[in-house]
Amino acid sequence: MRPTPGWMTMTDVIILDFLHDHDLELSPKPLYRNLVRHGHDIGYSTVRGRVRALEEQDLLQKDDDGYYELTGRGRAYLAGELDAADLE
Repeated sequence: MRPTPGWMTMTDVIILDFLHDHDLELSPKPLYRNLVRHGHDIGYSTVRGRVRALEEQDLLQKDDDGYYELTGRGRAYLAGELDAADLE
């Protein structure tokens, strides 16, 4: 089971899993639209804020065009290879 630090929300987990499962790099708007298409009830402003929070925690990185993708640390988190203390 993956650790879930206090700052992390269920939306964060959904975003990370979605990007990993679909092997995508997306900016916030297309990410939001695809999450909704896949049945997630998440607002655009929430997605926009959470990708920034995930970037601050080095789980996502943003390129010069504004697209977010998983980092090595993000992949390690999804694989269950990080302790909760590593994410605080």
